[in-house]
Amino acid sequence: MESPIPDYLDTVLAECRSVDGGSIESGNRRLAAADPDMFGVAIATVAGTVYTAGDADVEFSIQSIAKTLAYALAIADNGLDAMSDVVDVEPSGDSFNEISLEPGSGRPRNALINAGALAVHAMVRADSARERVERIRALHSALAGRELSIDTAVYESELDADDRNTGITHLLKAVGVLGADPDEVVDGYAAQCAISVTCRDLAVMASVMANGGLEPGSSTRLLDLSVNSHVLSTMTTCGMYDGTGSWISTVGIPAKSGVSGAIIGVLPGQVGIAVVSPRLNEHGNSVRGVAVFERLSRDLELHMMHVSPSGMSSLRTVDESDDATVLELQGDLRFAGAESVLARLGNGIPSHHRIRLDFEHVRAVDDAARRLLREAMDRLRSEGHDVDVSDPHDLLEPADT
Repeated sequence: MESPIPDYLDTVLAECRSVDGGSIESGNRRLAAADPDMFGVAIATVAGTVYTAGDADVEFSIQSIAKTLAYALAIADNGLDAMSDVVDVEPSGDSFNEISLEPGSGRPRNALINAGALAVHAMVRADSARERVERIRALHSALAGRELSIDTAVYESELDADDRNTGITHLLKAVGVLGADPDEVVDGYAAQCAISVTCRDLAVMASVMANGGLEPGSSTRLLDLSVNSHVLSTMTTCGMYDGTGSWISTVGIPAKSGVSGAIIGVLPGQVGIAVVSPRLNEHGNSVRGVAVFERLSRDLELHMMHVSPSGMSSLRTVDESDDATVLELQGDLRFAGAESVLARLGNGIPSHHRIRLDFEHVRAVDDAARRLLREAMDRLRSEGHDVDVSDPHDLLEPADT
């Protein structure tokens, strides 16, 4: 059985294409040349499954989204106490390139505005500016699961338009919170922003963060748990700049945007999500990207305040015989739990095999999970399977029936 999730993502992109408005970033000549119709989405689960639609495998520069992992690396190198002496964790309420420094200490308000990101870049330990950039690139590659490169043309364009960042770094040096040569920091930060990624890459990176820093599908730790938690907290309060409050209220997913038109979202314990579309709103966030996230949050009930009281696996037992597969489910089924059931049902079940789904030990099923499970059962039956459902609590029935 093919999962209905890719079809759903195709529908979301098709319907959100009508969202107009915004403009392409003009401060960098390479970004200004982006295809305004590029539009892709990717969802990566903590179990390691990736779903995509649209231009999910087209490369673009990561831009400000790199601030999150550079921050994680700097915290791992120096410790949180040392980092807090350099950069604060308070929302600035300002645009991404505003000079928001704390009165008295001179600290940038947070690590996700440019002033904070430049100070953070300087805190990544290295024997040279080139090694600092390489460590940042390598960490992004590790989370993406493939080697990423730096787009030389984007990097050079960043340097051609770096007057404001140059001014910020010299100001940070003057107030004592920049730990490296200002010119080297500006150069390295430009290279950091020019790392080439795809929408799929960003979703996979986000799934590592959603998985507590562990590589999905393995026990390999890529980020320290406490570091990961701190970065996610900062993304929650500061990741969408002066549009963060509205974002958390309507979407409810810790996120970070970039001026290339990408948005990355991390829902702990469930999924990583990425969307790319170059036209930006007044906050510097992708117009269509925001629309897609709002749609996914609403349709799939992904708002972080929509929390199940139990984090147990949705699969209690799986019993396979020559002619039947019985899946005994449990707990509270949301999108991620239903997706894991779909993934198991799509894993090579023979033709005309009998399938039984047992909901005896399930306590609740939300609307998103209910829709996915019903669609899966319809598809299995259309493929010739005999699907039997034991639903003693009528959980597959909508609440209003």
